[in-house]
Amino acid sequence: MRFIGTFLWSFLLISLLNYVVSAVQNVHFDFMNGLYISLVVSVLIFVISSIIPDSPAPEKH
Repeated sequence: MRFIGTFLWSFLLISLLNYVVSAVQNVHFDFMNGLYISLVVSVLIFVISSIIPDSPAPEKH
């Protein structure tokens, strides 16, 4: 479920950003660019979350 949720949120936010930026710059809105970028961002989020450890760092005295 976390994979679907992550992709859904990245797709929604990146598509919104893609739409707004294309409207501001007065260029053609391309739906597929937002889809491809959201796939890449989702994979990067999963890679980064697998690299970061789940346990807190040990305290140094």
